[in-house]
Amino acid sequence: MKRVLMIAYHFPPLAGSSGIQRTLRFVQHLPSLGWQPLVLSAHPSAYEKTSDDLLADVPAGTVVRRAFALDTARHLQIAGRYLGWMARPDRWISWKFDAIRQGLKLIEEFKPDVIWSTYPIATAHVIASALHRKTGIPWVADFRDPMAQEGYPADPRTWQSYLGIEADAAAQARYCLFTTPGAVRMYQQRYPAAASRMVVLENGYDEESFASAALQPGLLPHSASALGAGKRPLLMLHSGIVYSSERDPTQLFVALGRLKSQGTLGSDELHIRFRASVHDEMLQRLALAHGAEDFIELCPAIPYREALAEMMAVDALLVMQASNCNAQIPAKIYEYLRAGKPILGLTDPRGDTAGVLRGAGLTDMARLDSADEIARVLPLLVRYWRQGKAVLPQALIVQQSSRRGRSEALAEFLNKALPL
Repeated sequence: MKRVLMIAYHFPPLAGSSGIQRTLRFVQHLPSLGWQPLVLSAHPSAYEKTSDDLLADVPAGTVVRRAFALDTARHLQIAGRYLGWMARPDRWISWKFDAIRQGLKLIEEFKPDVIWSTYPIATAHVIASALHRKTGIPWVADFRDPMAQEGYPADPRTWQSYLGIEADAAAQARYCLFTTPGAVRMYQQRYPAAASRMVVLENGYDEESFASAALQPGLLPHSASALGAGKRPLLMLHSGIVYSSERDPTQLFVALGRLKSQGTLGSDELHIRFRASVHDEMLQRLALAHGAEDFIELCPAIPYREALAEMMAVDALLVMQASNCNAQIPAKIYEYLRAGKPILGLTDPRGDTAGVLRGAGLTDMARLDSADEIARVLPLLVRYWRQGKAVLPQALIVQQSSRRGRSEALAEFLNKALPL
């Protein structure tokens, strides 16, 4: 069996990031496709939050090495501050040193055929590049999303380090993988000499996880479950992190406050649950400022399969993606599609997120930065749900988005990366 050294910061027992699913599911499926994964990750002490709920999903016998790493912001600050170079390109740059050492030991012991590294956490690509240069083993760089973007990272020196890392990958990697067509186009234009080696490998959902995610009790709010069928409010779920820029919910709250004051839509008709937003204080502040606090519920993180069960238990799902992320697609959207519920997309119609929704036959969309558009679409969605006419994802499109299928595509790229 061929072997691939997989360098990934996001790996169990890390908690709080949907990005963990990409590497984890590749590790699950690749052995049946002729590739044995060797995982090089960070020591759990580098993670802000940990949970054991996904450790059992790592196949028995998988080689996993965890290199020493520190989080600069938590472990190396003095009086609440740290020097910028200590967190460039990211806060886990210290991972690089022991990871290269352990990576060389893994290469000597197991002789992998390909090196694969995944962003975010740019240091993973730094490690992979160093191992590739030292050994000559072909490298596949999994970017997922764009790195150096207009205005991001905000710090000019960090932005420059990102640019250097991606330029190195474009020059050295056999393939550069991205999760969206927009990201591929961006990088093909930026690095035309490497355009043929830049390809799409989307995220997906894990069917086995959905199959084992039994519906859990207590997933409906008391105010909703107490009402009779057809009379309770529509329960809409946003599962995951809410960002102040990339997923700014301000205009959603403006629209809710306006609908409430006009008497067009009340909290007895719509209830929005934010699960594991990370920024509950910001959401609470915005809701209060715009008179929308009666519409929302803020809930803590729950284990992964419970989160999937919740997606299947609610009435509708909410995805938010600003226009500054048009070349990105939230990984959660594929799980949303598999949940089989109506999806409200607050996103730019020109972006890749809107493209995925339209491709699945979904039409309930408004720009995230337009309170007017949101105020128009929300009452319609509630009305169609009550009438049993809400638009659902097309089953055939959903089936094509499984993690198994994505793993088959990765195996093909790994095979093509092998020396002739």
